[in-house]
Amino acid sequence: MKLKASVIIPAFNEQEGIKLVLDQLTNLKLQKKYEILIVDDGSTDGTDKIVEKYPVKLIKHMTNKGYGAAIKTGIRLAKCEKVIILDGDGQHSPVYINKIVGLLNSYYMVIGIRDEKSQKMLNRKIGKRLIRIVAEYLADQKLPDFNSGFRGFRKKTIIGLLHLMPNGFSFSTTSTLAFIKHGYEIYTFPINVRPRLGRPSSVKLFTDGFGTVLLVIRIIMLFNPLRIFLPASIITGFVAIAWTLFGIIAGPRIPNSAVLIGIFSMLLFFIGLLADQISVLNLHEKQ
Repeated sequence: MKLKASVIIPAFNEQEGIKLVLDQLTNLKLQKKYEILIVDDGSTDGTDKIVEKYPVKLIKHMTNKGYGAAIKTGIRLAKCEKVIILDGDGQHSPVYINKIVGLLNSYYMVIGIRDEKSQKMLNRKIGKRLIRIVAEYLADQKLPDFNSGFRGFRKKTIIGLLHLMPNGFSFSTTSTLAFIKHGYEIYTFPINVRPRLGRPSSVKLFTDGFGTVLLVIRIIMLFNPLRIFLPASIITGFVAIAWTLFGIIAGPRIPNSAVLIGIFSMLLFFIGLLADQISVLNLHEKQ
């Protein structure tokens, strides 16, 4: 029987959650339809011992490399063209897997979006909202729940973008933006999310959040650099003009600093144009 898709479940010290997920997969008899890959990212709590009791494929990292690294390992080893990712902490129900696989016949990426109630910690709400504002500005469009870990995509599409993906928790954000900037169609639908089991989430607001913003900027620099350079050039240009007028009125002379700011504004503009041309060539080559 030909398998429908590969289901990748990254796990790091998810002793409690992974058992629930595997029991659900077993009850739904999904092992007969899908290739199930559990990527143990250097767990030290016996997560691998639990996984070995089930008819699934266990892939082990000797050390903790990160959430994104675990997913990338699973994608590279997946045998099926359709790839599904869900968390190993019990938050995501496997009942949505069949729906995602069906939707991948029409879309390049499918994301199960969470509601606001699933984000209980105030600091994480604030951090993710700030990241969303930045990401939506840089992507120039409204974004779905781009950080949801329950998603599916076609392997031949994501494999060509893996070199852009980080090894940390920003994999979900970066993959969503990369698909958008490449013009791939993304479909979203609501899912119910349960509280995670076991250890608290290891996502850190300031370190992972700041890293995500940097990665978002990096993706846009690769695919839409004028979104960064053009506003910067316009702002510095206005500063140069305002400073020049102030110098003429108060001086009367043009301040040297105004000239330097004006030159810097023009440099930003032309560097942006050059970067945009490189981006166009890069996109054309990949497509």
